[in-house]
Amino acid sequence: MRRPLVLFATLFLLWVLVAQANHELSGFRVTLFLGGLFTVFAAIWLPRTEGLLTVFASGLLFDVGTPVWFGCHALLFSLAHTVIHHFRKRMPRDEAWVSVVVALLANLGIFLGVSFSAFHDLPAPTNVWPRLLTDLLLSQIVLALIAPWFFALQLKAFEITRVVLPAEEHSVR
Repeated sequence: MRRPLVLFATLFLLWVLVAQANHELSGFRVTLFLGGLFTVFAAIWLPRTEGLLTVFASGLLFDVGTPVWFGCHALLFSLAHTVIHHFRKRMPRDEAWVSVVVALLANLGIFLGVSFSAFHDLPAPTNVWPRLLTDLLLSQIVLALIAPWFFALQLKAFEITRVVLPAEEHSVR
């Protein structure tokens, strides 16, 4: 259980940093969404159960501060984890750019899932599309820029805590 705890600590740090960034960006009426970063490392490097537990818990953490039904992010993060975990043997996971591309795709899918789940509460959902597209574009750019740093931070957290990733789970086959 040490691997999920170490990974959750890094995800908690990311959650705090994104919340602070969104607070600072609120005056510009834009929001960052980096949900893809919450799923990729666990799906690529951890065994299925440990990764799913970590992503589900981080999804519940994400749900605390959002105006969607509780469990929405946890469900979407778990779904993204399951899909990525299923395809991870077919990708060169040791390449950093692969993780970034997977994070961008996961972020897009989760963003659209959250957006569509919140549409029924809006009086005029079509008026929201320009804002959503702006938020998505900004989020994807920021994610592409910080993903290598965040993945390195996660690997360093495992190194500092002397928690070993299972060799058979992260070697390219």
